Amino acid sequence: MRGLQAIRYIFFETLPAFLMGLGIFITILLMLQALRLTEFVLVHGVKVSTIGQIMLYMSLSFLPVILPMSTLFSVLLTYNRLSNDSEIVAFKSLGLGMGQLTIPAIVLSVAATLMSAQTSFYLGPWGNRKFELLIADLARQKVSAAFKEGVFSEGFFDLVVYANHVDSKDSLLKDVFIYDERDPKSPVTIIAKTGRVVQEVKDTGQSALLRLSNGNIHRTNQNTYTKVDFNSYDINLFDAYQMADQEKTPPSMTIDDLNSELKKNTLNVKDRRRLELEYHRRWSLSGACLIFALLGVGLGTVTNRRSSRGGGFVICLGLLIAYWVCYAGADNVAQNGYLPASVSLWLINVVFLLFALKILKRSAA
Repeated sequence: MRGLQAIRYIFFETLPAFLMGLGIFITILLMLQALRLTEFVLVHGVKVSTIGQIMLYMSLSFLPVILPMSTLFSVLLTYNRLSNDSEIVAFKSLGLGMGQLTIPAIVLSVAATLMSAQTSFYLGPWGNRKFELLIADLARQKVSAAFKEGVFSEGFFDLVVYANHVDSKDSLLKDVFIYDERDPKSPVTIIAKTGRVVQEVKDTGQSALLRLSNGNIHRTNQNTYTKVDFNSYDINLFDAYQMADQEKTPPSMTIDDLNSELKKNTLNVKDRRRLELEYHRRWSLSGACLIFALLGVGLGTVTNRRSSRGGGFVICLGLLIAYWVCYAGADNVAQNGYLPASVSLWLINVVFLLFALKILKRSAA
C-alpha cells in the first residue's frame, strides 16, 4: 500500500513538470524563429491571425522533438528535488527499492513515447505540411517581398535574381540581373534597368510575372552565343493553370506515406536513403523518451551529496546538448551513406541507454 502511494505521489510530482517542460521548450523554439516571424509581419505584411496559424503549425511539427526533452526535464528535476529533500532516503527506509521508485518515470515515459509516436507519425507531419502550404501561399500572394535588395535570391522559381534597389510596396526592382536556369541545356542571363512584379487573380487562382524594361538577353547554347535587346520582356513566374499543390517533403509524410514510398522499386539510392532516414528518425525519437526517463532517474537520485536546486536544470541542458550533437552527427553519417539509418540513429540510443543503465545501477548501490 505504501509503495502504491509513493508511486502515485512521485508520478503526480513529475506530471506538472512535464507540462511545464512542454511550454518552456515550445517557447524557446518559437523564440528562435522570432526573427523570421517578425519578417513575415514587417516585410510580407502578413496578418497577426496568419502568424498565429504559423506558430500553431510550427509547434505541432516541433512536438516529436519536444516530448523526449520534456520527459528528461520533468523526471530529472522531480527526482533531483526528491533527492535534495531526502525523500528518496525516506522512501528507501520504508523498504522501497529503486525498481519501485523508477515506476512513475517509466509510466510517464511510456505515455510520452506513445504521444511522441503519434505526433511523429501523423500530427507532426500534418503540421509541417500545413506550414509548407501556408508559406507557399504567402509567397504567391507577396511575390515581390521574396526579393532582397543587394542580395542574390537563389531558388526563386528556379531563377537567380539580383537587384540594386527593391521597392516591395510598389513591386518595383531597379538594375536587375537574372540567371534563368529553367532550361539547363540553354541557360539565359537577363540584364534590365527596371522590373515590376505583376500579379493577377483568376478564377482558378493567382498568376504572376516579372515584367522587365530596357534590357538585353544573353543566351549560350553549346558554341553559340546570342544577345537580344528589348524594351519590354515578361518572365512567367507561375500560372494559375499550371500551379499544382507541392509534393510532400519527407518531413510532411505520415508513417503510412513513408511506408508506401519505401515499397516503390523505382526509387533511386538518394531518395530511398532520405526516406529511410526520416522513417527511423520517427521511431528513434519516440524511443528516446524511455531512455531519457531512465537517465533522469539515475542522475536525479543522488543521495550521497546535496547539489543545488538549479543543478538538475543544468544537467538537463547538458544532456540534451550532448544527445542532439551526437544525434546530428549520426544523422549526417546516415545522409552521406556511411552507415544505414537503421544503424546510425539507433546506435546513439543504444549508447545513451547503456549509460542510463550504468547510472541507475550506481544510484541503487
